[in-house]
Amino acid sequence: MKILGVLGSPRVKGICSTLLQHALDGAKSQGATVQRVDLINKNIKHCMGCCKCLFDDQSLAIGKCPLKDDMAALLEAYVQADGYILASPTYDGSITALLKKFLERKIALTHRPSEAPATIGAARVPAGFRKKAIMIVTGNCPDEYRELMGDPCFEMMEGHFMIEQVETVGKIYVGGVETLSDETIQEKLEHSFNMGKTLVECIIAESR
Repeated sequence: MKILGVLGSPRVKGICSTLLQHALDGAKSQGATVQRVDLINKNIKHCMGCCKCLFDDQSLAIGKCPLKDDMAALLEAYVQADGYILASPTYDGSITALLKKFLERKIALTHRPSEAPATIGAARVPAGFRKKAIMIVTGNCPDEYRELMGDPCFEMMEGHFMIEQVETVGKIYVGGVETLSDETIQEKLEHSFNMGKTLVECIIAESR
């Protein structure tokens, strides 16, 4: 089993990064192979909206994009994974531009017939909800602001999972990151670790 973790934060040693790593460690403790991607270290160009990948040969698992960067390899790793962990801080009430750009380029995983305008692309290889995902969002605003700061981030990420038929089995919003006590940080890290364990357990249960 392979779990892919994607960090949308530009800070690879920040709290969001640490929470992601603990979730990956939790998955690994259950026997999963884990891969971590720090988007800040990848060359991912902006989607140009040409839709060539969207209209490409429907038999392909990944539509071909004319842009030459690291995204082709990232999509290969993505389709091979059995589960996902997406992590992002809240920037201006949404996910970071890094993660948004990654999500936009995942349009290559969907297909839309050219004769069906004004419709949403469908998953090229629907996961049938056998694949699972968890999401981590951090913010400066405390936990009581989750509805305002965290939920829009969760909705944006989960929208992509719904199209791909990937079930979300865990979410955590960690607010007030600049003022967290050491005790609270440890509690949040343990929560992330346990979410990673649960992710693997849910995937195993689905396969039985």
